Amino acid sequence: MIFKGLEVAVSGMQAERVRIDLSASNLANANSTKTEDGQPYRRKVPVFEAILDSQSKTPVYKVKVKEIQTDPSDFKLKYDPGNPDADQNGYVRLPNVDPLKEMVDMMSAMRSYEANLTAFNTHKDMLLKSLEIIRV
Repeated sequence: MIFKGLEVAVSGMQAERVRIDLSASNLANANSTKTEDGQPYRRKVPVFEAILDSQSKTPVYKVKVKEIQTDPSDFKLKYDPGNPDADQNGYVRLPNVDPLKEMVDMMSAMRSYEANLTAFNTHKDMLLKSLEIIRV
C-alpha cells in the first residue's frame, strides 16, 4: 500500500510514453501516400482506460492504454498530376495527419509525463523522509 502512489505515477508515465511514440510515428508518416494496403497512412491515437486497483485497503485508479485506434477522418487531397500516386484526375491522397496538431499533442503528452514524474519524485521523497524520521 505504501508504494501505490509510485505505481499510479508509473502507469501514467507509461501511458504518456505510448502517446508520445504515436505522435512521433504520425509525424514521421505525415507524407506517406502508400502503406502495405495501398492506402495513405492513417493517424493513430491511443485510447486510455482507468483501471481500479482494489487489491489494497484504499482503492486507487491506474491508467493504461486500452487500444490504439486509427483516425477515421478523410484523407487530404492535393492536386499533383506528376506524382506517381495521383489518380486519373491528378489528385494525390495524403495522410490525415496534421503536423501542427501532432506537435501540440506531443507537447501535451510531454507535460503530462513530466507531471507524473514530479508526482513520482515527490512521493519517493516523502517515503525517504519518513524512513529518516523512523530511523531517528
